Amino acid sequence: MHIKWNALAQTAGVSFGVTVAVVAVFALGILALSRREASLSAQREAAGPGAPANGGKLALAGAYTCFAVCGAAVLYGLSLIAGK
Repeated sequence: MHIKWNALAQTAGVSFGVTVAVVAVFALGILALSRREASLSAQREAAGPGAPANGGKLALAGAYTCFAVCGAAVLYGLSLIAGK
């Protein structure tokens, strides 16, 4: 039995890189949600108790995009594992 060490190292490196990238994108999504909540809270305090708070739509769209990218990466990985 012969182990192809180069192929093993490449697979481990790509797996590590993709894992770090997916975690970073997920963290960006969480950060966007956090910034949105802070923005809405500041708007509520500035406008008063009865005023509607409608802001942070760009942050919410960014968060949804980040989570969609993470979900797509997970589904692609599952499709690779499941095979044909």
